[in-house]
This record gives sequence, structure tokens and C-alpha cells, in this order.
Amino acid sequence: VHVKMADEAACVGPAPTSKSYLNMDAIMEVIRKTRAQAVSLNESICCSWLLIFSLPPKLKPSLSLQASEGVTFVGPDTHAIQAMGDKIESKLLAKNAKVNTIPGFDGVVKDADEAVRIAREIGYPVMIKASAGGGGKGMRIAWDDEETREGFRFSSQEAASSFGDDRLLIEKFIDNPRHIEIQVLADKHGNALWLNERECSIQRRNQKVVEEAPSTFLDPETRRAMGEQAVALAKAVKYSSAGTVEFLVDSSKNFYFLEMNTRLQVEHPVTECITGLDLVQEMIRVAKGYPLRHKQDDIPINGWAVECRVYAEDPYKSFGLPSIGKLSQYQEPLHLPSVRVDSGIQQGSDISIYYDPMISKLITYGSNRVEALKRMEEALDNYVIRGVTHNISLLREVIIHPRFVQGDISTKFLPEVYPDGFKGHKLTDLERRELLAAAASLYVAEQLRSQRFLGTQRIPLAKSQRSSWELSVNLEDGVHPVAVSKNGSTFSVEVDGMKLNVTSEWNLASPLLSVTIDGTLRTVQRLSRDASGNLSIQFLGTVYKLQILTKEAAELSKYMPEKAAEDTSSILRSPMPGTVVAVSVKPGDTV
Repeated sequence: VHVKMADEAACVGPAPTSKSYLNMDAIMEVIRKTRAQAVSLNESICCSWLLIFSLPPKLKPSLSLQASEGVTFVGPDTHAIQAMGDKIESKLLAKNAKVNTIPGFDGVVKDADEAVRIAREIGYPVMIKASAGGGGKGMRIAWDDEETREGFRFSSQEAASSFGDDRLLIEKFIDNPRHIEIQVLADKHGNALWLNERECSIQRRNQKVVEEAPSTFLDPETRRAMGEQAVALAKAVKYSSAGTVEFLVDSSKNFYFLEMNTRLQVEHPVTECITGLDLVQEMIRVAKGYPLRHKQDDIPINGWAVECRVYAEDPYKSFGLPSIGKLSQYQEPLHLPSVRVDSGIQQGSDISIYYDPMISKLITYGSNRVEALKRMEEALDNYVIRGVTHNISLLREVIIHPRFVQGDISTKFLPEVYPDGFKGHKLTDLERRELLAAAASLYVAEQLRSQRFLGTQRIPLAKSQRSSWELSVNLEDGVHPVAVSKNGSTFSVEVDGMKLNVTSEWNLASPLLSVTIDGTLRTVQRLSRDASGNLSIQFLGTVYKLQILTKEAAELSKYMPEKAAEDTSSILRSPMPGTVVAVSVKPGDTV
């Protein structure tokens, strides 16, 4: 998509990043050919430039071109990137800039009395842990002096028995942490702004899944304190461009510096929505040398924005294992109000193993959080993605979960809410009846469509159309007898002793079907069907597999032989796509 949008495009190499986007010679050759005035790249590439610039002149003929032709890097300078990329150096710089860092005692604690003294200095709660520890052994959390003494005794005993080393360390324990970050923007003239916060606590494998701005947790005083510290750090490293300072925030609103990302973050659109600033435009202006156009008092919080990261991943496996394939059908929900989709793909694109499996960033905006979340729910229901497995079901479940709606979240949200892994949406009794009624109505609508001959003048010999059907619908929880009768474009469906009226335009060629069930509007997607009555329907974000048969066919189906399950005992399957980098056995080895 980015190539189609460009006036001019140049290929920098094959798909593997080491041979293309991380190949400095290829990048510099394109800059020379196109006579580019500015270039925007990942910060790791910029650091590579720094290393190459330090080589003797005779080894860097292509890179001297950059200096001679005055190509500008859109982003911070290499000093800031290096300083913030080193965890130890960045924490020292943060401390010197009076930014809160996680307090701790790095020496060895001698006895219980010293442990109490140190714990009081740090502030409760504290974590007492073995110096040689690992795997959670020799680790205790203490909330007061008594627990510190007890924790010291137990941890030192456990450390001695587990590791043969009873030395202990103490550091601040961040209970129920939230991941909240501050967007900063700085120019080359010493000016810097903080553009409010983003709440990024919903994560899996330390990667963000859902983000929003502002945070439900921060009050104006905490927001200002975090913003001022973020700006102080940016000024300390002479930062110029857009960047993000990330913090861990505990349940008492104490915040601690985590790291600084010296680039434009994936989740920057939510900040753009609530401030009205175009961050990319501001980055280009700063790179050109212009001073910032805004003062701190000009930066507002208008409304609420939510972003969901839509991935080609299977959310039922570790909250998301990558999936690959071709997008056979792709339709973004841009027909809905206040919806933004940032994507680099289109229908027919391949999701490959070479890049991050992100399909898009889906952003919704509202005058308040309730409105933004409601629009996100609608947008997820109206998002058509076929050909790859995706995480829409997980995203939808997160944003409607009572804990998320109340703002009761932390970085442990997913493992706490789904301790046994994500299983999809759990249907209530009413939702189950709605699904069965919608599926049965779809089946009947399909049968009626297949009987019509369009554009023919023949008088049909068959009797007039039926108006009632008795069906058997098999859902995961069992078989349900369903009776359907038709009245115009409305189907009256009796399921589990309850009657529901189902109305729709029944445009079966559309990937999206708006169905009204007893006054409740639902958007469903029929993903697949076959001649055996098998049907896959996406309903409330989750895909359900059903089998719909007539009453007669259901009675006869017991005579059909069942397909034997595949014997996988001698098959080794990869849980996700990738490259085989090593085979550590050979014929003849005993395993």
C-alpha cells in the first residue's frame, strides 16, 4: 500500500530484512538515486549509520554521500538514540534528570534488622529476593516490617537450600502495575512538550494489544507530574522529534521510569485523536529545523480514543501465535463514523513470515470512553478479514469485559482474566438462541434463493413456496430442534421453547449481514458453508461452527459413517509458521 501511495518507489532488496531494510548499502544507493532530501528509518538502522560513520573514510564512500548531499534523518539524533537504547545508561540519565526510577538496594542485606531499615527507606511494598535466585525461588513480597522480618528468614533459608547461596536483595515491588506512557515532542531549539498519556496495560508477551488515551487511572496532578518528568528527560538528552517515555504506575499512582522509545510509536493515533496534532507532520517540521508551533497550555484532551491492534494471529494459542496466508477478502469498517484504520495491506496481500503479523491498527474516537468503546465494538463486528486467522475475537472480548469497562486493568489482565487461556466468547442463553435463530434463518434464506430463476418467463411447475421448516441445528453444546416460519422478509423462529423474530435484507452475497433479532441489531458474518449443512458464522466476534439439517436428514444422519480422526502420533507439527534453523538429530540417533 505504501508503494502505491508513493510518487516514486525503489526496491531495496528481497523480503528478509537483513537483505533489504537493514542493508545500509542498499538504503544509501536508493537515497543517492532518488536524490532524497530526508529519510525516516527505524532507530536501529540509525545506530548502524552511526557505527558506519565511525569507519575510516576509505571504507565508507557511499555514506559520505549523505553528508555531502545533506540528507536529513527524520527523527532524533544518534546521541539520544544510543543513550536511551542502553538500559543502564538511560536509568542513570533518568535519575540525574530527577525522573522517578524503581528504587532498590543493590548490595547484600546482612540481617533482618537491616532488611527492615532498607524496606522503610524504599517504601512498602518491597520484594525480597535471592541474589542467586531464579524461577521464583527465594522470593517474597513484604507489605510491612513484620512481613519483612519473616520474608528475610524464609527467603534466606530457601535461597540457601535451592542455590547454596543465602544472599538477598531488596527492591520496590510494583503491585498490580499499569503501563502508561507519555508522548513527547521536542524541537532543535530547546523546546519540548508532553502530549498527554496513553494507557497500554493490555499486553501479551510484553507486547501491547489494546491502547487508549487518556487513561482512566490518572488524575490531572499525576498526569502533569509524569509529563514534566518526561520532558525533563527529553531535554537532558537534547532530544528533538516525537518520542515516548514509558512508565510503570502502581495502585497508589506512584510512577517509575521504564524506558524511552526514540521513535513514533504504533499507538500514536490515539494521541492524535485527542489532541488534534498530526505527529508525523510535526516530526517533519522539526527535522527541517522549524521550532514547535504550540505551547504546553495549547495541548488539550478532547474526547476519548481507543486502538486495537488487529493481528494475523490465533488468539486461542498463547493469546496469539502468528498466522500466515493470503487475504482472500478484506474490508475495513470505514463506513462507520469516527473510525480510523491504519494498515499497510489490502485484499490479495500476503501475510508472510518475514514481518510482524499486524494487519492494521483499528482506532475509534468518541466524545467519551463509553462512546469510543461502543464504536470499537461495532467496528470489530464490521471488519471483514478472510484467508488468515485473526485476533478480532480476543479484542472484542477485552473491550466488553466488565473489568476493562470499569478501568480495572493492569499488565496482568489477560492471564488473570483467562488463566486457562482464551476460549472465545461464552454465549449466554439468550445469545445462544439468537445465534441459532440467525443461523436457521440464514439457512432458509439460502434455500429460498436457490429455488428462484431470475429473468425467466416460465411458469414454475412446482407448488408455491413453502412457508415453514423443521430443522435440527447442531451447535457445540448439543443438538437443538428449530422451527422456522416465513412472513415477508421476517422469519419467526422457535428455538428451545422461545419464539424470536429475525429480520434482514438477506443480501447473501454481502460478507456482512445486519440482522435484527427481536429488536436487537446484530452484525454477523457467514464465513463458510457446504452441502452437508456445515456452517461457520462470526457472531459477537467469535467464530461458531454449526451443522443445520432438515428434520428428515438429521434422522438419517445417524446411518452415515463417521470420518476417522487423523492419527497424528507420528507427526511433528510446528505450532506456528517459521524457518527451520537447525535439526539436532540424524538417522540412527536414539531419542
